[in-house]
Amino acid sequence: MSELPRAIVLGVDTPIGLTVVRELGRRGVPVHAIGRKMGAIGGASRYADGFSVREPGKPLAEWLPHRIRETGAKALLAISEGDLIELADLAAELEGCRILTPRKEPLSKVLDKTETLRLAEECGIEVPQSWQPMASEDFAECAKGLSYPVVLKWADVNSAQPLLDAAGIDLLKAEFIGDASGLVAALARYLPVECWPLVQSYAAGHGVGHMIYMEGGRAALRFQHERLHEWPPEGGVSTLCQSLNPLGFPEQMAKSEALLRAMDWEGPAMVEYRYDPASGRFILMEVNGRFWGSLPLASQSGAEFAWELYRRRVLGQSGDAPLPIAGNRARFMIPEARRLIRVLFQRGKIADPFFKATPVRDLASYVWSNIDPKTRGYVWRWRDPMPLLADLKSILFKAVR
Repeated sequence: MSELPRAIVLGVDTPIGLTVVRELGRRGVPVHAIGRKMGAIGGASRYADGFSVREPGKPLAEWLPHRIRETGAKALLAISEGDLIELADLAAELEGCRILTPRKEPLSKVLDKTETLRLAEECGIEVPQSWQPMASEDFAECAKGLSYPVVLKWADVNSAQPLLDAAGIDLLKAEFIGDASGLVAALARYLPVECWPLVQSYAAGHGVGHMIYMEGGRAALRFQHERLHEWPPEGGVSTLCQSLNPLGFPEQMAKSEALLRAMDWEGPAMVEYRYDPASGRFILMEVNGRFWGSLPLASQSGAEFAWELYRRRVLGQSGDAPLPIAGNRARFMIPEARRLIRVLFQRGKIADPFFKATPVRDLASYVWSNIDPKTRGYVWRWRDPMPLLADLKSILFKAVR
């Protein structure tokens, strides 16, 4: 029986939560997994020694302390942004369990894109041209002065979501607009709530992420990767990504660390850029103050951010982590298949006007990923096969239903 303190992982329905369970479980940490439904992939892992379903529709404060007492957990890690926001309002320790999630003030800086951009500029990071529409402005006149295309993103999606839901307006995470008239029409959609997304200039290139564990104002673990494919193709979830030389882009990495330091950040975070190899420019996209979608790649490459958080905050260990491995790839199989179908047969649905389709290369990449020894799946492991079976069962159930 392990002598390490038990941990709860809240939110094991995705490959992110599954990766956290695996990282801790492999190190001998007893893990109690909590998911939204039976059959959550993280709960099916051999590394979860207990699983339960969260209380639907109830705030964490109403049921989490009881679950902590039941399990005897001494540490809690969480995945989703919504849970992080709720946990930030609670004490840093509940029933003797350390809440290993960001505190309210630094989290609020990360969630507010306008504040993130301001701090980034102070750190010498290039940011996209941005305009936050306000009710008092003449949108048609303001739209004339912008360079196109532009992308609409919410500065604080968590504040906007309830307003849009109440008005029956769909929340679009990113919307590409090609000209001034299109922008004015898009902004008119939000007149009923008088709340508008941030308008940003388009940034060429592909995604590069700097994953950093901050402690006491310095980086104790660094990892960087590039996004090779996304779903949808114009930008979204990473479906094929590759680890980069951990010592590459040192000047930009230093700026990423400076930004997290300016946010008073402690623990893991990802600073995400759009990188254009032709010009060498890095344009800031956002900061993720949570475990990110490509966490499986980081873990497979030796950058174990969940374990780093646990060993430092719970076990009191220090010392920098070893350098991760470059050149590994990870694939999110089903979204990657959907992306391939769109590139091959549905190119008209790709919103990014500058997206360059390479169907032959993408098809070859998809086939090669099935046999490439350096490419692993987000979910599948030979030593831990049940999560994939649980995932396939869930997909089959949805298809039949």
